[in-house]
Amino acid sequence: MNNSDRIIRLKTVLARTGLSRSTLYRKIADGTFPAQIRISVHGAGWRESSVNRWIADPVSYREGQAGSHVQ
Repeated sequence: MNNSDRIIRLKTVLARTGLSRSTLYRKIADGTFPAQIRISVHGAGWRESSVNRWIADPVSYREGQAGSHVQ
């Protein structure tokens, strides 16, 4: 796993994006933010590369284009 494909947790995603928790989950539901991936029974995280793609161009980001899905 290279550095840009690390799994980052919610606190880190919120700090990097500046979004609130409720806005983040609303954007996930709308398909305008990368969906989290399951990393354990009760845990989830985001691929750092997916979050970086959103940060680079948040206005035109669409989940279907990013290729990330909840597993």
